[in-house]
Amino acid sequence: MPILVAALLGLVEGLTEYLPVSSTGHLILAGHFLGEQGEAAKSFEIVIQLGAILAVLVHYRALLWQRARELPSGKPEARRLLLALVAGFIPTAIVGLVARKWIKAHLFGARPVAIALIAGGIVMIAVELIRGRKPDDGETRLGDVTPLRGLLIGLGQCASLIPGTSRSMATIVTGQLTGLTTATAAEFSFLLALPTLGAATLYEAYKGRHELATLGALPMAVGMIVSFLVAWAVIAAFIAYLKRRGLVPFGLYRLVIGALVLWLVR
Repeated sequence: MPILVAALLGLVEGLTEYLPVSSTGHLILAGHFLGEQGEAAKSFEIVIQLGAILAVLVHYRALLWQRARELPSGKPEARRLLLALVAGFIPTAIVGLVARKWIKAHLFGARPVAIALIAGGIVMIAVELIRGRKPDDGETRLGDVTPLRGLLIGLGQCASLIPGTSRSMATIVTGQLTGLTTATAAEFSFLLALPTLGAATLYEAYKGRHELATLGALPMAVGMIVSFLVAWAVIAAFIAYLKRRGLVPFGLYRLVIGALVLWLVR
């Protein structure tokens, strides 16, 4: 894989991983138009998520370190967050293991992604209109994410296994429906990315190790570094945005991009 292509894919990953627009969908579309569509490219698009995972670790390092220190003493806030993350991770892990091969074989294409982008955009706009509330209405602390809420968000996250749906969109919208503010739902979504994307990245790296070897270490390193730097900037900016505004602009963007892709690949 050319270094420039790896950097472009890393840029797309970093920009879209934590926005509710589907990083996998955008990477598939980018790979389609850049001519990178083989099995190695599919694995590469998942493995460079490691950069975005590291961005969450760096951005939330103080919170994560504090909660890790509090766990041995059994502090309720630390235990509640851990249980919520575990509850949110389990459904996606089970469904992902069962459906991985079928999804890669049938849904990693421009047309399925475009349809999922449009469907997700409609859902986002509909939920915002149904809620009819300001972005800061709802529970405002990560401590308000109970294990039950975590499980419900994890069940919603299962929809993101369909490329083009967006893990961020599925978890934020589900979080909104459980009574969290949009910003708090997004922050839990970012933290839930650690076990979810971490497990997916390690599993895909192992399963696709032979295909990835054909790409070379340098393109993967470039893709990860670019995705890390861009995702780190996106996380802070997105949270600040969600404290003032909602998800409708992202829903409209999804409708436009989805329709455009359907027109281009018709």
